[in-house]
Amino acid sequence: MLASPHAVEYGAGPKTIVLLHGFGSCHAIWRDVAASLGPGMRVLAYDLPGHGHSLECEGTGGAKPAAGAILADLAARRLGKVHLVGHSMGGAVATLMALADPGKVASLTLLAPGGFGPEINAPLLRRYAAAAGEIEVRACLAAMSGPRSPTPDHAVEALCRMRKRPGQLQILIDMAAAMTRDDRQGVIPAAQLDTLDMPVMVVWGAEDPVLPVEQTESLPSHFHLHHILDAGHMLVEEAPDLVAEIVRRNTRRRARRLRPALGAAAS
Repeated sequence: MLASPHAVEYGAGPKTIVLLHGFGSCHAIWRDVAASLGPGMRVLAYDLPGHGHSLECEGTGGAKPAAGAILADLAARRLGKVHLVGHSMGGAVATLMALADPGKVASLTLLAPGGFGPEINAPLLRRYAAAAGEIEVRACLAAMSGPRSPTPDHAVEALCRMRKRPGQLQILIDMAAAMTRDDRQGVIPAAQLDTLDMPVMVVWGAEDPVLPVEQTESLPSHFHLHHILDAGHMLVEEAPDLVAEIVRRNTRRRARRLRPALGAAAS
C-alpha cells in the first residue's frame, strides 16, 4: 500500500493552492482551472485516496480518512499555509482538513461541497460510481451538469482512463454505497463550521441536480457565497475560468477576527 496520495504539481510561487476533486473523479479534471490560475501560484492537484493513482493509498473509505491522508502528505512536503479548494466530496475533505488543522489553511474555497446537508441524489451518484465506458461516463456527467452545459471531452477521457485501472470501479461502487446509506449523506455540524476563521468562499450551481442549492441557506454568516446561474454540480468542468477567478479572489481575502472569549481581555 502506498504511504501517501498522489499529486501533480503545476507552476511556482509564494502561494500554494491545493485542489481536491469530487467523488469518482481525479486530478486531471482540474486541467483548465490550473491553467486559468496563471503565474505566481504553486498548484498541487491530488488524486483522493481510492481514486486514480491513489487507488491503494492510505485514507481510502470516506472524507475523514482522506482528510487525514492529505494533511499528512502536506506535512511531509514541509509546506506552510495552503489555500484549499475542494469540489463535492473534495469540499467535505477540505472542510474537515480546515477543522482538524486550521493553522495550516490560509483560505477555503468550496465548490458544491459534500456534508453541508443530508440531501443527496444517491441513485445518480451510485450510477456514476459504476459508469465504465465513454457513453456511460458522458451520460452521467451530463446528468450532473446544468442543462445548457456541454460535457468536455478531456474530462470524459480522463475519467475513462482512471476507471480502467484494476479494482477502481469496485472501490467507487463500495464508496458510493457507504456515502449514500439510506439515500442520505453525513453532515458536518454547523457549530463546527462556525469556528472556521480563515476566508471561506462557497460556490454552488443554481441548477445542481446532485446536492440541492438550498443547502446554502444554513451556511455560517461569515461564509461568502457565490451562486453560478445555469450551472449544475460539475463546476470544475462547467465554469473553470470563473472558478479560477473565485479562487484567486479568495486567496486575497483576510481572515475574520474572532471575538475573544468572555473574560479573555482581563486575563
